[in-house]
Amino acid sequence: MKKCVYAGTFDPPTSGHRSVIEKCLKIFDNVVVAVMVNPEKEPFLTADERVALLKKLFCGNESVEVCAFSGAAVDLLEREQTPFYVRGVRDAIDLEYENRDRYASEKLKSDLITVYIPAEQDETHVSSSLVKNSVKFKKDFKNYVPAEITTDFEEILRKKGLNYV
Repeated sequence: MKKCVYAGTFDPPTSGHRSVIEKCLKIFDNVVVAVMVNPEKEPFLTADERVALLKKLFCGNESVEVCAFSGAAVDLLEREQTPFYVRGVRDAIDLEYENRDRYASEKLKSDLITVYIPAEQDETHVSSSLVKNSVKFKKDFKNYVPAEITTDFEEILRKKGLNYV
């Protein structure tokens, strides 16, 4: 069984994230989707909210495991006993950033195998930041958040007292 880890902030999960996970399922038997928790960052959504959205998005798919993780990605890979670390890339800027991170991570985990999955052409502009800005400026974000979790995301926004459109 081949397993990979796809880690990120997923703040919030986007259609681009879903696309990467769906492609992982074509390559790997199991995908661990890890919501990374960085105590120095203040995310838009709580870790529990992000985990819940991702679990709903992939509910019924036993090949996808969603968890929250606080620490280095290489420690998560060790815990999951896999060298395969998936990174989604939208453009050359993402690739440069991910390569720098990969070089540093390989110093900590020599058997690391990074798998880059490029964004589909019509999703290269999709990001969690785009969704957050759409909410902030009261613009429609529904093309960027998977339909399966749009209602849940809107409910979270309402509970936070955010008028989003």
